[in-house]
Amino acid sequence: MADNEKIKVSIDGIPVEVDPGTTILNAARKIGGDIVPPAMCYYSKLEGSGGKCRTCLVKVSKGSEKDPRPMPKLVASCRTTVMDGMEVQNITSNEVIEARKGVVEMLLINHPLDCPICDQAGECHLQDLGFEHGAVSTRYEFERRTFDKIDIGDKIQLHMTRCILCYRCVFTADQLTNQRVHGILGRGDAAEISTYIEKAIDNDFSGNVIDVCPVGALTDRTFRFKNRVWFTKPVEAHRDCPTCSGKVTLWYKGEEVLRVTARKDQYGEVEEFICNTCRFEKKHTADWAIEGPRAVAHTSVISSNHYENLKPLQVIKENPTLKEANKYQFERSVRL
Repeated sequence: MADNEKIKVSIDGIPVEVDPGTTILNAARKIGGDIVPPAMCYYSKLEGSGGKCRTCLVKVSKGSEKDPRPMPKLVASCRTTVMDGMEVQNITSNEVIEARKGVVEMLLINHPLDCPICDQAGECHLQDLGFEHGAVSTRYEFERRTFDKIDIGDKIQLHMTRCILCYRCVFTADQLTNQRVHGILGRGDAAEISTYIEKAIDNDFSGNVIDVCPVGALTDRTFRFKNRVWFTKPVEAHRDCPTCSGKVTLWYKGEEVLRVTARKDQYGEVEEFICNTCRFEKKHTADWAIEGPRAVAHTSVISSNHYENLKPLQVIKENPTLKEANKYQFERSVRL
């Protein structure tokens, strides 16, 4: 097969052509829709991620044209590359659905049911996973493991009780910073994310561990308990930043910017990592050039309070000073 020749694969009966070396998960993402397996640990921007949570299990009913035998066990789609002529079953396989229900039950064994007070509620991938694939009740009767909350820096709090050990924050620190000071301590059911001797995480990109965390284990201390995400309005904005791209999402409540996050794609993955200056220190409208309301999927609870039809400057229409400052920032960014 030539290097530039496409590979043909079928997922739930839908054919797609992809480049050699593409994983089953990314092939499914090329098709889109409901046949895309869920993924709690895989992150396309982080090298080496995937293969930890097992939520993306699929059934390979046909290995390839050369070897049509099915694979004997379910495989992790984020780690398995496609073969020419491969046939994959995801939502069309009862075996996959039952296995995924078991995986979700395992992830929720120690996870506390504190969604009503968790800042991640409303944008939590584990909530979505539990709703779509979880069992009605748990069979686990033993005492759940618990950890004390710790501050790993002046802006980040770690609530290890909620962690599902997806390793995303570890990969982020490894690949964005010069020195990682946190990781996995212990093994088996004693494994936990922590810093060595509770050392603080202190670097320009440390805030990105908050964005990559799929649950409420790593939260923004400057935003904790301030509001629910479905009561806020996400707005696209940018600024001239010497450290990062400066492209962010501002989360408004009235005229106040409650938090700043990196922009995320449809799979909840960060498009471009941002620095701590943009995230924590620039929470005034005058610091940003407003682009307009962020597009939100209609299936998200955030869409209940959304307003995609407004023009950028209407976001701050009640404050002439902020409106004028934002107009200046926007015109300046266009000239640059």
